[in-house]
Amino acid sequence: MKRKIAVIAAMLAILVGLVLVFGRGAIAERAFQAALDKNVGIDQSAKLGDGLHVYVCGSGSPMPDADRAGPCLAVLAGGQAFIFDSGSGSIRKLGRMGFPMGKLQALFLTHLHSDHIDGLGEALLQGWIAGGRSAQLPVYGPEGTDKVVAGFNAAYATDSTYRVAHHGEKIANPAGFGGLARIIKLNDPLTDQDGIVYSGGGVTIRVFEVDHNPIKPAFGYRIDYKGRSVTISGDTNYSANLVAAAKGSDVLFHEALNKQMIAAIGAKLAERGQANNAQIMTDIQNYHASPEDAARAAKAAGVGTLVLYHLVPAPPAKAIEPLFLGDAPKVFSGTLKVSQDGMIVSLPSGGSQVKFSEAW
Repeated sequence: MKRKIAVIAAMLAILVGLVLVFGRGAIAERAFQAALDKNVGIDQSAKLGDGLHVYVCGSGSPMPDADRAGPCLAVLAGGQAFIFDSGSGSIRKLGRMGFPMGKLQALFLTHLHSDHIDGLGEALLQGWIAGGRSAQLPVYGPEGTDKVVAGFNAAYATDSTYRVAHHGEKIANPAGFGGLARIIKLNDPLTDQDGIVYSGGGVTIRVFEVDHNPIKPAFGYRIDYKGRSVTISGDTNYSANLVAAAKGSDVLFHEALNKQMIAAIGAKLAERGQANNAQIMTDIQNYHASPEDAARAAKAAGVGTLVLYHLVPAPPAKAIEPLFLGDAPKVFSGTLKVSQDGMIVSLPSGGSQVKFSEAW
């Protein structure tokens, strides 16, 4: 009798195991199919509607961070898309966010520090293949941009031949491979034709010089579309040029470095015998804006919303954001956000609303 019960129990255990295994497989299959139906081949940006939409594709810095890519903002304005800087890992973030590479018109660089360009190769590759380009992607930036673009073109040249050979010229059109440098040269970007570097389809992009000395020139950009506008600081100290360019903008995207936190990191490095790295922590404080500086700029420009990106050091948790912000909320009384990768800031056309959402 005991043996019979044991056999029945074993058979039940096997049956339960089979149900669990095959049941899990069926559930996984249905989940996978649902994900395919929801995401693959669908323009995720279509649900955003007409307006100006800013994708935070990189809110981080050169400091290692598993959750934040290097500095990158991408802008969708109607049927046109643009990328501003391409820090490490940022282009994959854009892919995950459903950014429409097929609408990409140009890429703009604020300056040529490595953390703002080290994702450029992937940006050019994805613009070509995922974007189906038949002409090189224009890359706007300061003097030296031509050398940077030529270097990435050369680095990816062999890879491009593999893709053409594998997929064929209909999919990988050789004429669309790589970037085409457009050097921005401005004496006074605020008076020289209003600093316009791009105009088309209702979109106007203006450039202005900021204070990132000794990196000269370093640029910020303002984007206008159907009565809505955003301004991007790039890397800078508090800048009167930035304030003037941002006047009337709906949103200011401004970099931010907390000098007290960086000084504490430097002191700890020095204590542990890393004098060179400690000195770098001291050096970087004199050509970046603090959260309070960004707040002063937003207040002086009269913008309604300030979004901090390119965060140094990026707060690892929400609870640390008040420490990072310092007195910035006391300086700027408008909407103040510490950005995260995956954030989308939407400015619908024909209104004044600013919406915040997450792509994942």
